Amino acid sequence: MAKTEPSQVNDVDRPPQEESNVRLIIGALMLAMLLAALDQTIVSTALPTIAGDLGGINHLSWVVTAYLITSTITTPLWGKLGDMYGRKKLFQTSIVIFLVGSALSGISGNMTQLIAFRALQGIGAGGLMTGAQAIIGDIVSPRQRGRYQGLFGAVFGLASVIGPLLGGYFTDSLSWRWVFYVNLPIGIAALVVIAVVLKLPVRVSPHRVDYLGTALMAASITSLILVTTWGGTTYSWSSPTIIGLTIFGVVTLVAFALVERKATEPLISPAMFKVPSVAVLSAMGFIVGFGMFGSIVYLPTFLQTVFNSSPTKSGLQLLPLMAGVLITSLLTGQLISKFGKYKIFPILGTALMTIAMYLLSTLTASTSIVILSIYSLILGLGLGAVMQVLVIAVQNAVPYEMLGVATSSATFFRSIGGSFGVAIFGAIFTSRLTHNMAIYLPKSSAGSFSSSSLALSPSALAKLPPAIHAGFVQAFAHSLDTVFLIGTPITLVALLLAFLIKEIPLRNSISKTPAIVE
Repeated sequence: MAKTEPSQVNDVDRPPQEESNVRLIIGALMLAMLLAALDQTIVSTALPTIAGDLGGINHLSWVVTAYLITSTITTPLWGKLGDMYGRKKLFQTSIVIFLVGSALSGISGNMTQLIAFRALQGIGAGGLMTGAQAIIGDIVSPRQRGRYQGLFGAVFGLASVIGPLLGGYFTDSLSWRWVFYVNLPIGIAALVVIAVVLKLPVRVSPHRVDYLGTALMAASITSLILVTTWGGTTYSWSSPTIIGLTIFGVVTLVAFALVERKATEPLISPAMFKVPSVAVLSAMGFIVGFGMFGSIVYLPTFLQTVFNSSPTKSGLQLLPLMAGVLITSLLTGQLISKFGKYKIFPILGTALMTIAMYLLSTLTASTSIVILSIYSLILGLGLGAVMQVLVIAVQNAVPYEMLGVATSSATFFRSIGGSFGVAIFGAIFTSRLTHNMAIYLPKSSAGSFSSSSLALSPSALAKLPPAIHAGFVQAFAHSLDTVFLIGTPITLVALLLAFLIKEIPLRNSISKTPAIVE
């Protein structure tokens, strides 16, 4: 084996992985993470065109929701199976499932097929996000993991910003089907590299899959996501459907918690949450995901509505946000690896996020693009400083045998927080927009305009009569202020939790337990 570089762990402590291959493996893992993160956002700008081609506009939201539900509920399962049977084969399987789902989505002939194939794609995405971050823990020590997790944070931030940009470009220049086809060459490249150069340990011991816990968790999360997605939009909050789903979701969640306490090999081990750091970090992940996804999802829409930007241009205008994420993701990773300290970064990150949320709540229809860029940069700096650090801290707080479960739990809580954030903030925004349109639109047109007008493209908005257009822009800006204002105390809670993190010295080794190699 090649001589160990200072940036890597000791040979005696690492699985049989050639040092010269580590960077190549990291690149393949980053590609896989990019695929999963990108498909959360790239479809959004293509949805109107998809509805025009396939019909079924009443079910259009399910193109996003199906992917969201399956990727979320399978995340803990992928993590547990990776701990039980080895992560390499599971990760390869998740890539194949994702690529099959992508190809089938691209050739879909109707909306029902597309929704079903997006659900299949989401199943694979859950394994991509969990597997990529857990495999880092297999080949790099916690002390040196920071620099690589920083790259993953940068990829995640990049995907959040360029997703709508690429979706708009493919739809305008090629076809909406290329939103899915673009995954194929990237995924195949990642699959080949992983197959050839990655060597990981495999545990050899009796296993028992927690089927009942998996079913209960899936039922609960699906129900609660549907409540937050449909509540106040498709159904009123007091409707029997929403009330019934809420009761069912809570009951199955309680049942899941009880089953996990008695399961031989629980899907999400209750013992893990007895470690104070894990409980705090999981709560922080949920809140950060809630505030992050629930708020920044509206920035492209703000740009398109207020500044009349095209989807492509609005993506370019969000480059300061991406730059902020890239800067602090890479910087914090390097500093963590150098000094072995990480607690300060979630504190600084959530503080910057809180400041940015408040500043964004002051946006008006007359706010300049320069001011918006500065606020977006501050938000990006905060996100980059906190997202991947939480994963490093969770991985370092648990034994190596629980690495996959810990990683999937960190990803799971952030994803769940994001799902609820998008849905709840969406309901708040819709309610405020309806209220504000009655105030800012001319009396003669207020009654004929509804919150569904949010779906109007920038070109369609520009064709509205000047008085109506100006009134709608004002109503939109004031409604969005409320979303960011509510996000401010939510991120403040994450800041307070950050002070409760117990900083555990980062280990310089992975595991000294011998294992068979895949």
